Amino acid sequence: MYQQDSFFDLSQWERVGLVCISAMLAILFLFASYRLLRNKPILIRLSGALILFWVFVWVSPQIYYTYYRMIIPDLPLQWVIWPPASPVDALRMMVFSGPQNLSAHSQRILGWVLLVAPFIWRQRNSGPA
Repeated sequence: MYQQDSFFDLSQWERVGLVCISAMLAILFLFASYRLLRNKPILIRLSGALILFWVFVWVSPQIYYTYYRMIIPDLPLQWVIWPPASPVDALRMMVFSGPQNLSAHSQRILGWVLLVAPFIWRQRNSGPA
């Protein structure tokens, strides 16, 4: 399924760098989800997680493009994010109906983890002290 993915056009160390950036972004957004949503009502947790996912989908292309500029020096300096897609588009991304590549699937998994995470953390932290 992923044999033609551009990830495999990178060298081994470039892939490691890309995975590290992706992991750091995922941890950052999961931490934000934890800090901002853990003690909120259910509707706020759900909508907050979806907003965090929407922000990730909107901002992350510029972060990844900056990394690609570091490893491919001929890329021009440019802004690659445009006005954000609608929140409905972000929701559509979560149902695995869009592109079938490693990047899109990783984004969708992060979206679901962001959606579930505030509930797991709240359960685990709400027990007797």
